[in-house]
This record gives sequence, structure tokens and C-alpha cells, in this order.
Amino acid sequence: MTQAGRQGSPRNSSGRTSAGQQSARTQGAGGAGRGQRDFSKGGVDRPFKRPKPREEAFVDPDLNPGGGAPEQADRKAGAKPARKPAARKPGAGKAPGTPGALKPKPRIGAGAAKATGSSAFGSERFGQNLGPVRKPTRKRGPRGPVPQSELHDADGVRLQKVMASAGVASRRVCEEMIAEGRVEVDGQVVTELGVRVDPKTAVIHVDGLRIQLDENMVYMVFNKPKGVVSTMEDPDGRPCISDFVRNHHGERLFHVGRLDVATEGLLLLTNDGELANRLTHPSYEVPKTYLVQVRGPFPQGVGAQLKAGIELEDGIASVDSFKLVDSTPGHVLIEVVLHSGKNRIVRRLFDAVGFPVLRLVRVKVGPIGLGDQRQGSIRNLGKQEVGHLLASVGL
Repeated sequence: MTQAGRQGSPRNSSGRTSAGQQSARTQGAGGAGRGQRDFSKGGVDRPFKRPKPREEAFVDPDLNPGGGAPEQADRKAGAKPARKPAARKPGAGKAPGTPGALKPKPRIGAGAAKATGSSAFGSERFGQNLGPVRKPTRKRGPRGPVPQSELHDADGVRLQKVMASAGVASRRVCEEMIAEGRVEVDGQVVTELGVRVDPKTAVIHVDGLRIQLDENMVYMVFNKPKGVVSTMEDPDGRPCISDFVRNHHGERLFHVGRLDVATEGLLLLTNDGELANRLTHPSYEVPKTYLVQVRGPFPQGVGAQLKAGIELEDGIASVDSFKLVDSTPGHVLIEVVLHSGKNRIVRRLFDAVGFPVLRLVRVKVGPIGLGDQRQGSIRNLGKQEVGHLLASVGL
């Protein structure tokens, strides 16, 4: 093959222009003018389109000091890749509650998670977590602002140290609580870290939760069995509370309220006389929850009758709430809540409507409940439970 043939070969890889390409370039130069393309003959070329300006993502220099794309910054920071949408997961199209359906995840706000980590007595191992404090609705006169200098006791102990010694939290967390305005001393919010208080006389609240600074105070829950008398001593020799408390604490205790011999359930024991008086005083209206077993069937309308009020020999009495818990052939289990402290009030109410009580158990007094505590056992209340109990009667 001649040298000209080699130059015109389409397989020539030397980068030289072939004859067909030279003729096409010549025609384009003659028909459309130099520097222009002729698109009228349907060639392989396409109309030129000006590219759109690319929108660049805003990069915050404070969040991405090293520069670069945000995705790269996230990868450098160890951020997890985006998860697949829930629609691609198996069971996403099924209705909630059906077999194979996705289980909904509980939603916990960021504020709730933060509050849980720095809550009072948050690291306590014993007792029940009763949540936010519910104060009684009692009318009080307006309280004027008190200068924090008047709360300061030069001979006292730093407030954060007193709180840490009481088991509220670490001293550093207690300082954060004070700075956030969550601590009250004698009813006045304290935000200064240098305040000193007298632990023997100061009344301290954190998020409305009373802190008991007297280590000599005892607060216990007794699950009274049937047949035990609600007294510390019985002249007839019947089983009484002291038979169960003797091995737990040597100090004399008061039982808050009474339960008759046939009634079971929760009894509060304490040596705090002020708390015992307020829990039993009718003006504080401390709610008490009972489980009542009667013979069934239980007709409709009786619960509304009990809530409206029943005329008894010592006046009209009623329940605060009425709920049917369980029903079996011949028996009905009912939960009632009332704040009256009259003698045998639950039994007399059900006798008045024609359904004598077969079994009666008190399961809750104020914010304190029995839970899974076994009969005949006694347990000490946790510090958080004590705080809720004190706050429920305005202490």
C-alpha cells in the first residue's frame, strides 16, 4: 500500500486526518462558514446547549473548618450513612399490629433525654422512678421575692455540697442544676453557686422534689397480709405490725392510716410525725387506690352511683374513680380510687349498693404503690419516692 493509502485508512492510529473527514470539514467550511457547524443535514453533531450553572451547597466554616464538601466532612467526622427508607424494609406495607408488621419505635424528645441524665437521684438503684412531681392544689398567698443574700449562711455548707451529700447527683451536676434555676431553698430559687445553707434547717427542692437531709428519718412500705392487726401492739396477742418490723429497724414507727384485719395491702411506716399527720388529714385529699373483688355479674350504672355519692350513716360518701379490671364467672375485680379516710369506707359503700366485698387490697397511697412487693415484706422507700411523697402533701 502506498503512503497516501496509509494516510487515508480509517484504521490509521497515528492521529492523521482521513480523506472522508477532510471532505466533511471542507463542506462544513464552505456551506456554513468558518467556525460554524451545519446541522441541517442531520449529521452526528447535536445542537450546542449552554450548561446550567451548578448550585453549590453552602458550607458553614464553623461546622466544616477543613473545607471540602459537607458529605466529605461528615465522613471525616465519622457520621453514619443515611439509612434506607422504611418502605424498602419487609413488613413496611402491613398495618400496625398484624404479624410481620414493623414495630413502632418510641419517640423520646431531646429535652426529655437531657432531663433524664441530670434528674435528681437519677442514679439511684432502689425505689421506683415516679416521674415529674405533682404538687397539691392548695391556695397560698403570694410570696414576694427574697434576696439570696438572706438565704446565705456564712457558717453553713455550700449548697452544691449539701445536694451531693444527699445523693442528688455529683457536685458538678448539682452546680449545673443551681445555675439553671432548678433548685429552691426555703421556697426561693437560687442561682448563685456561692450560697451556703444550714443542712439542719434548710428546705431544699430540686425540680419540685423535696430533699430529705435528716438521715434519722425512716420511710417504709409494708404489704400487710390478711389477719394482721394495724397496730404496733395488740393486747389479745394477735399478729401486728411490730412482728414484721422488729427485725428491720429498732426505732419506733408510726403507721399511716389503718387497714382492718381482713383487708390487705399497703401501709406506710415512718417516724416523720408531720408527714403522717398530713397524709391522714382530710384537707390534703391524698388519693388511695383499692382493688375490690365482689360477686358477679356487676350491673351497669352501679359505678356511676358510687361516683355520684351514697348516703351512709355518717354522711354522703363517694369514690373518685371506678374501673372494671377483670371479670370471671361469678367474680368481678374493680379498681376504685377515693380520698376519704373514714373507717371501713370501701366495704360500707359496696354493702350499700348490694355487693358485699369478698376481698379488698390497697395497692397505692398517693404516689407510692406496692408494685410486685410480696405480702408480709417491708422495704425502704427510695429517696426519689420520699421526695414525691413529701411534695404530695406540700412539704
